[in-house]
Amino acid sequence: METRYVPQLAVLISGRGSNLAAIAEAIETGALHARVAVVISYRADAPGLELARRRGMTTLVMPHGDHASRDDYDRALVTALALYKPALICLAGFMRRLGAGFCDAFPNAIVNIHPSLLPSFAGADAQAQALAHGVKVSGAT
Repeated sequence: METRYVPQLAVLISGRGSNLAAIAEAIETGALHARVAVVISYRADAPGLELARRRGMTTLVMPHGDHASRDDYDRALVTALALYKPALICLAGFMRRLGAGFCDAFPNAIVNIHPSLLPSFAGADAQAQALAHGVKVSGAT
């Protein structure tokens, strides 16, 4: 019997979990050969955490306010993620900037989903910012 490697994903969220739901559906339909090993949010009230729990996914809440600095938070996040050995980390609406130390810990293994063509319109409500600015072309990064 052949066993096929299943890449482990870590999905970091901040809100509803709509990107997480799309990832989970792609896995369920076979469009994506992977497994969500952990879902992490810095917000305990993020609705996406409940979505993850209903799907039987492991969840962690890691409030950034529990850490003295951005670098301290990044280090704690790296430590937590390392336990799950993710092949890919999906920043799926994760509304925190992560520093070089975080990125260096997972080279070529981080995907950021953002609803604008970065660096334009960073942060929340990117589509509203683009409309208010009157841009002719927009997209996602």
